[in-house]
Amino acid sequence: MIGTIIGLLAGLAILIAGIYYLIKDKSDAQSRKVYSVFIVIGAVIIIALVVKIIVVGF
Repeated sequence: MIGTIIGLLAGLAILIAGIYYLIKDKSDAQSRKVYSVFIVIGAVIIIALVVKIIVVGF
């Protein structure tokens, strides 16, 4: 249960940081690629843990 909550918080932090820095450095093409990957990783973590919660529970 605690691992799931920590995972959700970590995924959310990665997602928010990726969005923040993507907006901050939107003029740099290389930065956009890197921060887009962070956004995808954060979203995948969140989706995977939400599915785990739905299927298995906390």
